[in-house]
Formats: sequence, structure tokens, C-alpha cells
Amino acid sequence: MELDIDHRHAEPAGEVVAGWAGESTVLDAAKASLLAVGVRRTTLTEVARRAGMSRMTLYRRWPDLRSLVGDVMTREWSGIVRGAADRAAHDAGRGDLDSLVGHIVATVDAFRTNPVYLRIIETDPEMLLPYLTERRGATQQMVVDLLTDQLGAAAAHGVVRAADPQALAVMILLVVQSFVLSADALGGAVPERTRTAELRHLLRAYLAPAGGRA
Repeated sequence: MELDIDHRHAEPAGEVVAGWAGESTVLDAAKASLLAVGVRRTTLTEVARRAGMSRMTLYRRWPDLRSLVGDVMTREWSGIVRGAADRAAHDAGRGDLDSLVGHIVATVDAFRTNPVYLRIIETDPEMLLPYLTERRGATQQMVVDLLTDQLGAAAAHGVVRAADPQALAVMILLVVQSFVLSADALGGAVPERTRTAELRHLLRAYLAPAGGRA
């Protein structure tokens, strides 16, 4: 469910340092601008104005708009993944396959309906292309790590089939990432509710242990 920019910032200087307290303010301002006017019409000048800071302060941490948008995306996607992890931990006592699949599907829905994701898809979808064809981003790695832990624990209790949990996690990521990005474009006349039900069925069938016990 990728969906982040795995860039490398220049070393910050002056008052802008790692863990800078103003970062959240800038990311909030950038998010507001993205939602208001889209990626292509957002500028560092506009973000600085919204954040109440100078352009030079922003330039010391983000060399260009793309790197700033990348951090906005990473914060949004990471928040979704952390929320999924919290829900799964809270529901760990159920320990059944339907619950596990339900958490995956709920996370997919959270990505597909995220306002920042929708705005980027609408105004500059090319930003996502490197993380579909070239490399694994930070949020994608978070998803793989989370699923690997969950699937390993589930397999130990016979809830999912015995297999390399990381391999299962990667395959699930490939499936749900495609669903997030392409379901509307390729779904055709299939209603959204039906597509979601089929995704749930696909995941359950893929993960079910031998003999169907779960």
C-alpha cells in the first residue's frame, strides 16, 4: 500500500535540525495546501505562508516541493499503518482468520479513502510510480514488517497456513497495493461492495491453513 516518497534530504542547517519542533506545523501547512489546490499548484512559498515561516527556513530542511510532499505522504501512510497495528493488537485475543483478513481490508479502505492519497492521484499520480516499479518505500516496509509479525504469530496458532511469513506478507502487499491503486480504474461494472467482498475472499483463501481450519 505504498505509497510514500523514500527520499534523502540534504543535511539541515541553522535552526532546522533533526527532530525540529516546527516540522509538524510545516507538514500540516503542506497538507492543507495539497488538499486545497493539488500538488502541481502547491509551492514552498505558499506552504511557508500557511506555516507562518520564511521560505529559507523551509529550504534548509526540504530542498524542493517534491521532498516536502514526500514527507506529507509518509506521515499520512505511516499513520494508517500504525492505526492498523493498534487495532490488530487490541483485537489479538480473537485469533481467527476472519479477524486478520478484516484488519487488512480495513487498512486497504483507509488508504483508498485517505484525502491526501485521493488528491495526489487526482493531480500528480506520477509521484507514486517509483514505488510501484523501482523500490520499496518506508511505508511499504512498515506494512511488510507488520504483516510478517502478524502472520508468523497466526501460523504458530494454526490460524494461517504454514509458510514463510515474510513471503506471505510481500504477496499480500502486492495484491492489496494493486487493489488500492487500480480497483476503480479496472473494476468496471463490478460494484465496490462486491470488489471488497472478493478481496476478502481472495485473502482468506490464500491464507487459510490446510483443511480450512481457522
